[in-house]
Amino acid sequence: MTVTKGSWRLRGAFIAAAASVVGVGLCAVPAQAHTPTWTVSCSEVSLDLTAYNAGVTNTVTVSVDGKELLPAQNFGSSFSKTLPLGEHTKPLTVHLVVKAGDGEQFSKDDTRTAPVCASSPSTPASQPPTQAPSSAAPAPSSKPSSAPSSPAAAAPAPSPSATAPSDLAETGSSSSTPLIAGAAAVVIVAGGGIMFAARKRRSNQS
Repeated sequence: MTVTKGSWRLRGAFIAAAASVVGVGLCAVPAQAHTPTWTVSCSEVSLDLTAYNAGVTNTVTVSVDGKELLPAQNFGSSFSKTLPLGEHTKPLTVHLVVKAGDGEQFSKDDTRTAPVCASSPSTPASQPPTQAPSSAAPAPSSKPSSAPSSPAAAAPAPSPSATAPSDLAETGSSSSTPLIAGAAAVVIVAGGGIMFAARKRRSNQS
């Protein structure tokens, strides 16, 4: 069979076209396979890195305002993690670095901002000071219900018989002393009269 020069050219063009298609496909598949998905909210950072080359070493790092939130960590075909952010009163700068082991073109260097959560006030609300309990003793009532209305009512006046001693207690005599003294005087007087009469009678007889 005789092959003409034109047929060789046609075959060469077909092979070249096929090689181009295969080459483009090989280049396009890895670019579409690496999927570095990540989100940043006011409270957390979510990482979802998929379809990476498991035959090489891939590395991911996350920092917040220059401080490491996730130190450099190696992974294979995928990496998923949720990183909580601390409470903050101003926006934070979150920096993601993904280094693909099969080519720098598959690496990712991205920066996003974490806003302030609505539930985190910028300044703490002032609270009224707590009133300390009073240490002073309560003032006594001006008119106690149990107090007497007057000094006289509080202490009754003693009776004269209870406070003043009787005359008999002072002298030591009883109420019959005057009668006894009068009787003695009568006896003495009578005796004196009898003696006087007897003497006079004696003098007359002599």
